[in-house]
Amino acid sequence: MSKSRKLHNLITQQEEAEAITHSTVPEEEEDEDEIVEEQCHVTFTDFPGGSEAFEMAAKFCYGVKMELSPSNVASLRCAGEFLEMTEEYSEDNLISKTDKFLSQNVLKSLGNSIKTLKSCEKLFPMAEDLGITERCIESVISRASSADPALFGWPVSEAAASASKQILWNGIDAAGRRNGAGAGDSWFEDLALLRVPLFKRLILAMKDAELNPEIIETCVMYYAKKYIPGVSRSSRKPLPSSSSVSSEAEQKEILETVVMNLPPEKNLNSSTATRFLFGLLRTANILNASESCRNALEKKIGLQLEEATLDDLLVPSYSYLNETLYDVDCVERILSHFLNSFEARNSTAGVVTVAEVIEEGEAAESRSPAMMLVGKLIDGYLSEIASDANLKPERFYNFAISLPDQARLFDDGLYRAVDVYLKV
Repeated sequence: MSKSRKLHNLITQQEEAEAITHSTVPEEEEDEDEIVEEQCHVTFTDFPGGSEAFEMAAKFCYGVKMELSPSNVASLRCAGEFLEMTEEYSEDNLISKTDKFLSQNVLKSLGNSIKTLKSCEKLFPMAEDLGITERCIESVISRASSADPALFGWPVSEAAASASKQILWNGIDAAGRRNGAGAGDSWFEDLALLRVPLFKRLILAMKDAELNPEIIETCVMYYAKKYIPGVSRSSRKPLPSSSSVSSEAEQKEILETVVMNLPPEKNLNSSTATRFLFGLLRTANILNASESCRNALEKKIGLQLEEATLDDLLVPSYSYLNETLYDVDCVERILSHFLNSFEARNSTAGVVTVAEVIEEGEAAESRSPAMMLVGKLIDGYLSEIASDANLKPERFYNFAISLPDQARLFDDGLYRAVDVYLKV
């Protein structure tokens, strides 16, 4: 009562009500009841943070030593607000203590801000009304915007891992760099603990703040990796029967959230990211995700098709409408996106391309390394699908001629695919 105005008022009101009741009780009954200890009962059905938060607030009132942390400060701040534990009522009270901890310890750290943001999920709407959620989101964006994506450590390829052992970054040795990457990883893992509604809100705020697209992409990829089984597995392996997500509907919601929040730009990371996108695409087909979701994935993969492997392209056909073993339609659409983006890039840099061709001579034929890689990839894919007896000649032919001449230096791969097809 000495710390909480609300408890003081409630208990005082009950005592006054009891006093009025006793004044109307006959003297004989009153004498009999004198031996019974009177108790005051106060019930809170909507206490923020539940019984655990109330217990911590009660310990604070009794002077019991307790440690504030990023995980409990929001619930204690809400408890203090609910119990009206203000400075005006009692000095050095719970509201001022928690506000000070939020400002000095939580909001100055990226990891702590995310942990406190996570704890706000059980404190709506009070955490929202007090501005704790918004302040944590602003802190995450502010501190993430100054982070170096190169130190995040994801996705890490074997080549990058071995190279990092010999790299000095700003005078820091390789061990220091790896430690920095680990620290970068940890806040992405913390971020992946957020539930979908709050995660959506944070990503949207990151976009509005025009945060580095690579940071946003890494955030959503971590999230997908945690909650959607099979996205980082080989395309030839089926999805596991059980997962950390309780239902397919939830997996579908998370998948569509992740895909719709992927930056449309080409990923600057290596083939690890491309493989991951193909994993998302296979899962989208299995979960029957929306057409817009699958289109967005196919378009993004098309921007970086040269980073893909043959195994990535072997997307199983899950529709009864397709007679072929692999989803050839899907790969055709991805290839079309690649060719369109390639043509757009060339038209943008047309002056430079012409100058290069004149300088290098006609023999160079302005061959693009990306186009050559895709040419080799598609020839390999043609050889793989050529063994499918259900593949119609027209489809095989149209797919084979869809690549421009500059995609092939030699036609050996194409002849091999035709040979396989004719034998089947």
